[in-house]
Amino acid sequence: MTTVCRFAPSPTGFLHIGGARTALFNWLYARHTRGKFLLRIEDTDRARSTKAAVDAIFDGLAWLGLDWDDPPVFQASRAERHAQVARDLLAAGHAYLCFATLAELEAMRAEQKAKGQPVRYDGRWRDRDPKEAPPNVPPVIRLRAPQSGATIVHDAVQGEVRVENAQLDDMVLLRSDGTPTYMLSVVVDDHDSGVTQVIRGSDHLTNTFRQIQLYEAAGWSPPAFAHIPLIHGPDGAKLSKRHGALGVDAYRDLGMLPEAMRNYLLRLGWGHGDAEIVSTGQAIEWFDLAGIGRAPARFDMAKLTSLNGHYLRLAEDARLVRLIGPFLNAIVGRPPAIADEAVLLRAMPGLKERAKTLVELAESAAFYLRTRPIRGDDKALRLLDENARKALSEFAKTLAAVQEWRQDVLEAAARQSAEVAGLALGKLAQPLRAALTGTTVSPPIFAVMEILGRDESLARIADAAAGK
Repeated sequence: MTTVCRFAPSPTGFLHIGGARTALFNWLYARHTRGKFLLRIEDTDRARSTKAAVDAIFDGLAWLGLDWDDPPVFQASRAERHAQVARDLLAAGHAYLCFATLAELEAMRAEQKAKGQPVRYDGRWRDRDPKEAPPNVPPVIRLRAPQSGATIVHDAVQGEVRVENAQLDDMVLLRSDGTPTYMLSVVVDDHDSGVTQVIRGSDHLTNTFRQIQLYEAAGWSPPAFAHIPLIHGPDGAKLSKRHGALGVDAYRDLGMLPEAMRNYLLRLGWGHGDAEIVSTGQAIEWFDLAGIGRAPARFDMAKLTSLNGHYLRLAEDARLVRLIGPFLNAIVGRPPAIADEAVLLRAMPGLKERAKTLVELAESAAFYLRTRPIRGDDKALRLLDENARKALSEFAKTLAAVQEWRQDVLEAAARQSAEVAGLALGKLAQPLRAALTGTTVSPPIFAVMEILGRDESLARIADAAAGK
């Protein structure tokens, strides 16, 4: 039997971290088993569903590299199919019409609360003849759920979980206006799509008992279930906006790489021995449900950032040049030109060793794109005092005689110039860094000079020596 997994987000907001991890686990399991990964947009809440949210889901999944195998299904477009299943259950005696009014239901709940009883529908129309219905009261269709015995979930993560049927009431399948409920729509769509494995957050576990009852009423075989623990913040509480929880798009804007994000999300609740760095290929090969733990995982931004730095160092230089383009545009006010890209490509091996995000990488590379005269930061300007400007002016004379503009030759020239001036090399190298980059921190400064080239390096040194 072919494994069929699905990711079914509601388009009422951004694709958050928990949803992204759920999508990843489903995608990995489908790829591991050579099955199918489906995407379903659960847009039945028409008032809150937005096109912007749908676009954010598509964009976030595409950025993460999680491709789906069939065209996405929009749940709202299947409302008539869902409603027909409710009517079929009614005709088969597995559901019934309930004519209880809103006022009656509110009074029922208030009485149950007053008596300290569980608040649930009391089945008042379960065995009544619809002919007794009051006039002008549109009915809902409720599932005729079993009242004895237990419903059992054999969960791949949580183990065997059971609930006594007496604790569950007869849920509404079709509202009085003819619209299907979420519980009905999910079961029908999973069945019609041939879903064999549901992997979702543990907050859905209580829904699963009701959904299994609905599967059984319809005469369908339920899929296998795996309910994964939720993601918590550093303080152990459920991850929320209070912890700075962001959408997947925000992590992209913070300069994370998708492969780092996949690796980090994978390790939030799943493990394979002591492996921390897991490539996507390895993840597909290794992923199984047995590796998912029961304890909630804790989101750690510092760990994600460190992991991202690892993947930055592995990334191809040309790809990084493309990726930092938008960030450079924001920093220096223009995107890199073709000539700039050539410079950045030569500089990238030295730049990426020190950065942990694309934002940091762009910030460290920005000086290559800045136009003269370079405006240094406060620390750099303090280095460029009168003595430093004089030393730079003398160094420029030494550089004029340099034949080969290479890092080792330039360093030798600097040592010679510093020795003649009676300076330690650092007393020349630090003002030189300030002159060339506008900062006090950069890759090795003689490597920077080689990358900038003779003309640009000499021009920047001349500007600084002249106090520009």
